[in-house]
Parts: sequence; C-alpha cells; structure tokens
Amino acid sequence: MKILILNGPNLNLLGTREPGIYGSSSFDAYLPQLKSRYPQVEFDYYQSNIEGELINKMQEVGFTYDGIVLNAGAYTHTSIALQDCIRSLKCPVIEVHISNVNAREDFRHKSMISCACKGVIAGFGLNSYRLAVEALLNE
Repeated sequence: MKILILNGPNLNLLGTREPGIYGSSSFDAYLPQLKSRYPQVEFDYYQSNIEGELINKMQEVGFTYDGIVLNAGAYTHTSIALQDCIRSLKCPVIEVHISNVNAREDFRHKSMISCACKGVIAGFGLNSYRLAVEALLNE
C-alpha cells in the first residue's frame, strides 16, 4: 500500500509554531514513528506553502497511490482549487487537522475540501495522521 502524507502551509513549522495548539514535535520527528508502526505501508511525505504545488503533488500520485492524508492547513478554509483536485482523483483523500478546528475561530469551522474527502479527522494532535492511515487501511 502506498500513502502520501501531504501537509500545507506553515506545517513545516510544527514543533515551534504555537506549541500550545499544535504540540512541540515536528512532523519530521513524528514520521519515523508512523513508518515503524505500519511497516507494510510505503509512505511518501510532501509539504508546501504553495497551493499549486499541493495540487501538482496530488495529481502526480492520485491515480496510482492507495490514499492521501491531507492537512491543507489554512487552504482548508479557502481553496476551491484543492476541492476540485480532490474530486478528480482516483484514490481516497482523508482530511486531517492537528487541532480541533471546531473549537477555534469561527472561520476555521468551514472546510472547503471536506465535501470532496472520504472523511475528516481533527483534534487528536499528530495522532490525527495515524487515525487517517487506519481509515485508509480499513478502506
């Protein structure tokens, strides 16, 4: 099984960016734990602060991989382009958020991509990614 984990804007700052909300661990520190937990899964990881690069990456793998775990960051709340891309893919996409977006600012309560995703997992810290992988494995 091949899964892409795709992180959007500012998620390269995990571990230093607002640790009270996002935790004190970087994604680079978390990824080896995920890989060791699921040795049967081939993980690819990509992060970009640029919307078009996220779309390019999803189009690159979305017809051959078994799934995408997507934390689109702030683009979650603004991007019809990401929604359109997700709808065009063959593989399922699971939307993830580290924080509980519904317990935060009002503008974070509306996702423009949820309607195109297989499901949404939010509020479990970095474990949101693990839960998304579990969902794909049980697909």
